[in-house]
Amino acid sequence: MPIQLAVEVTSTNWEDDYVDKLDEYQRLGITEYWIVDYLAIASRAYLGNPKVPTVFVFSLDKNAKYRQTQFRGAEQITSPTFPELSLTAEQILTA
Repeated sequence: MPIQLAVEVTSTNWEDDYVDKLDEYQRLGITEYWIVDYLAIASRAYLGNPKVPTVFVFSLDKNAKYRQTQFRGAEQITSPTFPELSLTAEQILTA
């Protein structure tokens, strides 16, 4: 059975999380991949303008391609892999 969930917390090498690891984890068939960008360190292309701390949830679709959902502030995170999870983006971003 493949890994069900991988979580990366961004740092100064954020490109690795948003590009390299995203591609690798999708290729490996990891069901769900989260990027926790608590410092809003990635580029505005990902985080918007102004940059806002964000939790990105990537989940594999039926074609084995990641679909992205982003969560901020008090938004409730939805996890296809763990539907019973009850956390907001803020709870994760400030932990």
